[in-house]
This record gives sequence, C-alpha cells and structure tokens, in this order.
Amino acid sequence: MEDALRERWYTPLLYGCRILLKLMLLSTIATLSVLTAFASPLLIPVSAPPVPEKESLELTIQDFSNQKDTKSEKLNITETKVENKEKIWKCKGCNQTETYALDYLQKQGIKDKNALATIMGNIKQESGFVPNICEGGARIKYESCGSGGYGLIQWTDSSRYNGLGNHAARLGGSASSLDTQLNYMLNESDWKMIERGMKTPGRSIDSYMGLASRWIRWGHHGARTDYAYRYANKMVLDT
Repeated sequence: MEDALRERWYTPLLYGCRILLKLMLLSTIATLSVLTAFASPLLIPVSAPPVPEKESLELTIQDFSNQKDTKSEKLNITETKVENKEKIWKCKGCNQTETYALDYLQKQGIKDKNALATIMGNIKQESGFVPNICEGGARIKYESCGSGGYGLIQWTDSSRYNGLGNHAARLGGSASSLDTQLNYMLNESDWKMIERGMKTPGRSIDSYMGLASRWIRWGHHGARTDYAYRYANKMVLDT
C-alpha cells in the first residue's frame, strides 16, 4: 500500500518536471534566436579600405608638389612677361615707311617722344621719307644721282654720299633701300656726335632740334620743326 501511494505521488511530479524542462528549453531557444537576430548585423565583417603603401604615398605627395611647382612657374613666367613688356610709341595716321622708321629708331635706343619726333620731322623735311630720292625730286638709284643730296636725309658732301655707298657694300645691301639708309644714318660719325644727347630723355623738341642741326647740317630750316610737333601729337604709347 505504501508503494502504491509513493507511485501515485511520484508519477505526476516526474511528468511535471519533464514539461517544465521542455518549456525552459523552448524559452532558451527563443531567447537565443532573438539575440542572434539583433546581434547578427554587428557580427557582419566590414572590409577596411586598403592602406596605401609607403612608396605609393610618397609618389602621390611628390606628384602634388610637382603640380604645385609647375603652376607657380607658369604664374611667375606670366608675371615676368607682363612686367617686361616694354611700352613703345606708335604713330596714328603715319604711312608704312614712317611707321617702320619709328619702330627702327626705338629699337636703336631712342625712347623719348620728342627726340623721335625731331628725327622724324627732319627726315620728312629732307626727303619726305623717300629713300631713293635725289635732290630735285628724281626717284632714281643711288648710283644715278650725279649731284646734290641723296636719300632720307639728303647726304650731300662727297664723304657722306660715298660713305653711304661704302656702307651698303659692307652690309651687302642696296644704298637705295630704307633699311640700309636707316642703318647708315645711325652709324655715321655725324650722328655719333649727337647720339648721347638724342638718347637723353626729357628735352623739348627745340632742344633736340639744336642737336639735329649739327647732325644734318641743313642749309635752311624749312618746316622741320612744324613736322616734328605734328609727329609728336600723333604718337601714342602702345601698352
């Protein structure tokens, strides 16, 4: 009878424990599922960006430095060009020969507007900027001008006239050409006497004209000073 009572008490207790264990197992599984669901995003491995090698990093820095230096050099070159750009005088309304002569004179170091205008005025008076003109108005070759002056400033004396021919022969050019005569004009001894004064800036046209009288040795003044003032009024700086 005692054994029967023990079996009646023990069997329900054992059955209840089994049920409780099953419930605990199910609860544990459910809990682990929930935790896994929330934790899984954190557990996904994220690949880090590749770390550049030291050599590659140095090359990149060097390339950047080179580009920066190149830009600086270009900027410096541009600034130098702007700073070194020389202002020159241009003559409004001048013909091709006058314009060429004005540019030539400036390239030889004559920079003052009044000095340039004085030289231009004297050439205008002497020859009208016609290089192959013989005194009296004939347009002929150098060798055919038998008497009087010839060329841009009417070289008349035998030493000066012959000097033009000899100078042309040394250059291998024509004594009747504009280039040869401009070159001779600024190389003969009469010009060299007054060259320093003509290259000194800041003087008046009348002052430069006094120097020009010693250079050209004109017989009469004519309209050369009026021409000089007209050229001065037509000159503008080309910037």
